[in-house]
Amino acid sequence: MRVVIQRVNSASVSIDGKLYSSIEKGILALIGISPEDDESVLRTVAEKMLSLRIFTDQEDKMNLSLSDVGGKLLAVSQFTLYADCRKGRRPSFTDAAGGEIAEKLYNRFIEICEEILGQKPMTGEFGADMKISLENDGPVTIILDSKDLNIKKV
Repeated sequence: MRVVIQRVNSASVSIDGKLYSSIEKGILALIGISPEDDESVLRTVAEKMLSLRIFTDQEDKMNLSLSDVGGKLLAVSQFTLYADCRKGRRPSFTDAAGGEIAEKLYNRFIEICEEILGQKPMTGEFGADMKISLENDGPVTIILDSKDLNIKKV
């Protein structure tokens, strides 16, 4: 699983020219799912992402988590995070989970985030052609890859 985390002042998703969802201060998370991902990966990545201290405190130090600042989460599926550009000029996406599996795991990831946050995250629409707008705060952009987290699969 790969997640690109962006600390934002605001972010929104539009589909077919209509606003689908939006948040103010919080995290825009672009979510990539691989075929190897399972419940343990989803939970570990969600816990890590939501507990990252990437918001500034009164001394302007990144010392606060999303919950600490009362921020919101906008989570959008993005299979292109698994683009393989090593050969040629057209990326390959064979490392991304197929649509049916990815949608199931993405939806479960959203449920886990809701359990942890105590509030429903905003989302995009899986598989839709979405337009994402954001005002990155900082800018702060962090990449989480489950391969780097030494997760013990169940």
